[in-house]
Amino acid sequence: MASPLKRLLIGRPLKSSEAGEQKLGKLKALAVLSSDALSSIAYGTEQILLVLVAVSAAAMWYSIPIALCVLVLLFALNLSYKQIIYSYPHGGGAYVVSRENLGKNAGLVAGGSLLVDYMLTVAVSVSSGTDAIVSAVPSLYPFAIPIAVILVIGVTIINLRGITESASILAIPVYLFVFSIVVLIFTGLFKVVMGIDAGHETASVGTHVQGVTLFLLLRAFASGSASLTGIEAISNAVPLFKKPQAKNAAKTLTIMASLLGFFFMGITVLAFVYGTVPELKVTVLSQIAENVFGRNFMFYFIQATTALILVLAANTGFSAFPLLAFNLAKDKYMPRMYLARGDRLGYSNGIITLAVGSIVLIVLFKGKTELLVPLYSVGVFIPFTLSQTGMIIKWWKERSPGWHKKLAANLLGAIISFTVLIVLFLTRIESVWPVFYFLCRL
Repeated sequence: MASPLKRLLIGRPLKSSEAGEQKLGKLKALAVLSSDALSSIAYGTEQILLVLVAVSAAAMWYSIPIALCVLVLLFALNLSYKQIIYSYPHGGGAYVVSRENLGKNAGLVAGGSLLVDYMLTVAVSVSSGTDAIVSAVPSLYPFAIPIAVILVIGVTIINLRGITESASILAIPVYLFVFSIVVLIFTGLFKVVMGIDAGHETASVGTHVQGVTLFLLLRAFASGSASLTGIEAISNAVPLFKKPQAKNAAKTLTIMASLLGFFFMGITVLAFVYGTVPELKVTVLSQIAENVFGRNFMFYFIQATTALILVLAANTGFSAFPLLAFNLAKDKYMPRMYLARGDRLGYSNGIITLAVGSIVLIVLFKGKTELLVPLYSVGVFIPFTLSQTGMIIKWWKERSPGWHKKLAANLLGAIISFTVLIVLFLTRIESVWPVFYFLCRL
């Protein structure tokens, strides 16, 4: 009985000789590995505005320079992770970089942080998607946690069917989301430039606002930097790409970073020009869509694709976690079971472990996204900082042609990532103290 059900859900077993077919081209890889990063625009700008509006609505203009600073960090991370992809084409990302350049303990901190962060990626993404579903159908609120658990199980089954099949399923909603946001930004900016939408009062850029301090701006920057979570996934998953693997992975990373930067800046600018203030039951992205289109087909299309990609953003974790667990198991830091491939030639033990861990987090935190996000952000900026620092040491030791520019890019990324990490610890200590305790124990 179990075997026919397994075949129905997962599909027929694949031969080892078919492993070459389980590789991704750039378009499918972009859909599978960028959904986490791209979906973060649904809440990235909002996180900045929530900090600024606590002082005054007039402080909203600071979101523009803060967004530009986030883009600088994105640019530095993009350069750094491209260098990591070419230097470590067998995958492993921050774990391998930290282990080889900073030592075993730093590697384990980076690897452990990413393993937990991928669980948090799934928990946050699915909880956010569930919030969108419950917002549309309030009567489902009492069933929010069971809905989230069912969604995790659904995404798990899709990934157990194999990387190429899951990519084919997930590509359509991801690209529909990309299309909807591109239309939203271009339409909104066109209407503003042409003066079609007038009367939205916003404090001018440069207006002095009482109560705005450097610490507040750093907190807003740290909150907005949550949009960069997921950018490291491609460097962990280089072996999933078709040959030439490193070249295809690097190109996919650049495309993802370009889309993320354009979306993040576009949404932030529209939020500013429309004077959008965060509300309890309506997201900033939803308010912008309503301002641009009204409550017509495009408004509901954006809402639907946003809810869908928030759920599917969990797939980034399902793609990267098994490969990271494989690298840790290969170095004998995790059980050997994570080296084994399943019926569909994926690392199914890693997929199932990720699903179980994510469900536990959803139940423990009662599906509350706001409780999960601080841990989520800290979990990714630890390996960001370690990988940047590791690459600095690598360039300093090797001093290969052009090493000065490479080191400068990594130094910038390391400084900004470490600053974000410290600000997160100082401003969210009540939420992130378990991570702080773990680091102190090391």
